[in-house]
Amino acid sequence: MLNRRIFIHQLTGGAAALAGSSMFPPARVLGANDRVRFGLIGAGGRGTAIFKAALKAPNTQAVAVADVYSRRLDAIKHLVPSIQTYTDFRRLLDDKSVDAVLIATPQHQHALNFVPAIRAGKDVYQEKTMAFNPDHARRMRRAVEGSNRVVQVGIQSVSGKAFERARELATPDRLGNITAIHTHHYRNAPYGGWKRNIPPDCNLENVAWKEFEGEAPPHDFDPQRFINWRFFWDYSGGNVFENMVHQVGFWYKVLGLKVPHRVTMAGYNYLSPEMEVPDTMNVCMDQPEKLMFTWNSMFGNNYYGEDGSDLALGNKGTVLRVVDNVSYLPQTHHHAEQKAPTSSSVGGEANIVGSDENDTEAHMRNFFDCVRSRMEPNCPFELGYSSAIACQMAIASLRQLRTVQWDAEREDII
Repeated sequence: MLNRRIFIHQLTGGAAALAGSSMFPPARVLGANDRVRFGLIGAGGRGTAIFKAALKAPNTQAVAVADVYSRRLDAIKHLVPSIQTYTDFRRLLDDKSVDAVLIATPQHQHALNFVPAIRAGKDVYQEKTMAFNPDHARRMRRAVEGSNRVVQVGIQSVSGKAFERARELATPDRLGNITAIHTHHYRNAPYGGWKRNIPPDCNLENVAWKEFEGEAPPHDFDPQRFINWRFFWDYSGGNVFENMVHQVGFWYKVLGLKVPHRVTMAGYNYLSPEMEVPDTMNVCMDQPEKLMFTWNSMFGNNYYGEDGSDLALGNKGTVLRVVDNVSYLPQTHHHAEQKAPTSSSVGGEANIVGSDENDTEAHMRNFFDCVRSRMEPNCPFELGYSSAIACQMAIASLRQLRTVQWDAEREDII
């Protein structure tokens, strides 16, 4: 069970200790009102969304964009005609005037972009899931340690309306001993709404294929692999990396949770034959705080909806989160008979839990504010790391057909 004193310290102690001091010396001297010049690495659907959020943040300037697909560079150029474009992200990092970078490449590329960006002295907004595997996570940690760089991981819900309300309600006085957290992500859409058409110009003339592959197993150029990379284990952790990570990160921060002791996952692909990753799945995490964290998801029914439907369950009460609506129910009330809200399926770029436009804009503003103030952002490296490891453990369990454990000393899954 969660010890009351430790629980409260986890929620308040760390934040109070940091409140009065700057955490990260700047790459260059920035005054409170100085403009932050930023670049974007990865200009696909999600990259364009966070780029637009960054443009709305006060006193920022977009100066460069890098992507391996020329079509995407042209699309960003339409938004900011003066922007410098690169097919090699390292050329963007060479620009000493760039203060910060936003990284929104496919998941297998994150560490390959993040480590050079930190070494180049850039502050980083890193889209989730932060790290693709334990080796990438270790490399990212080594790069960050002692770097004095600001890192914000893209779990936007911790900057949203629901977070503070959930933290206010999820206290030992209200919940007692929390021994279970139930989370869901349900969508009624073939391929999870991820399937995209192949543009006619998606060919080797316009795509730097080897740069896209990075450290993944080599394949001949395949436009399906490039455009619909979320379908393939070489580049994606499926919906665990797309959406479970948001719900894990949210509750890990609300309750001060750590990397799980053990994780078991089952999953199958029943409806999406062109996709390697599962479309129906269930994850069970044994947390060191003596509680069980479960997440289940499917693409063939939307009863629970795709925007939360989370429950923190204690012996004194329950905290229920559905999108931005967070409520508390004492044990004297019974809520199970009320039907959970549904949500409609969405095609094209996949919806992401916590990716409400206002949350994303708030999360981006928080990042740029911290670039100026050198304070710790709302989703710092350690929260991104722990939520990424939890998701990596789930995928390892699924693919190895066994329960896996976390070896904290080796920083590896066993």
